[in-house]
Amino acid sequence: MWKEGTIGIPKKDGGYKSVKYWVKHFDEPNEDYGINGGKISKFSLKMDGEWIANYDRGWDIEPTCEEANLALSILLNELN
Repeated sequence: MWKEGTIGIPKKDGGYKSVKYWVKHFDEPNEDYGINGGKISKFSLKMDGEWIANYDRGWDIEPTCEEANLALSILLNELN
């Protein structure tokens, strides 16, 4: 199942940074293909027109910034 959306990552000045995500996830955890053996098998994160993380049954682009790490944590908590 595919899911996409936008996550607002809080900034220190009180605003938000917009991170667009695309996620493909299984109904059940998958030890072989899921992140940390979980349900997410593919995902991409994009911020300010640049790819900041990409996972396609393995890391193509590991999270490149704090916003990517926070967005990944949110998605893992919600979907994994």
